[in-house]
This record gives sequence, structure tokens and C-alpha cells, in this order.
Amino acid sequence: MQSLLFAFSTAGDAEAGLVFGYDIATFQKWALIYLVLSSLGFVAVWVVGYLRR
Repeated sequence: MQSLLFAFSTAGDAEAGLVFGYDIATFQKWALIYLVLSSLGFVAVWVVGYLRR
């Protein structure tokens, strides 16, 4: 019974429990922006390290 508490069938089901009153689309947008920026940072560090070798 406890495992059913965390079972969501859609992203909209989790929306009621989000913090600070944001909607799920806002979290998805900012998560995507974070992933893109962190990926660019990773590639930049790798390229700088390769060029300095």
C-alpha cells in the first residue's frame, strides 16, 4: 500500500505535490536548461584540457 503513494501515471499527477507552487512545465523547462548548460560546461572543460595538452 505504501508503494502506491509514490506511483504516478502521468507528469500531471505529481504536480499537486510540487514545492513553491510551481507547475510541472516550469520544472521541466529549468531542468532542460540546467542539463544543456552543464553539458556545455563539461564539453568546454574537456576541450580546454585537450588543447592545453
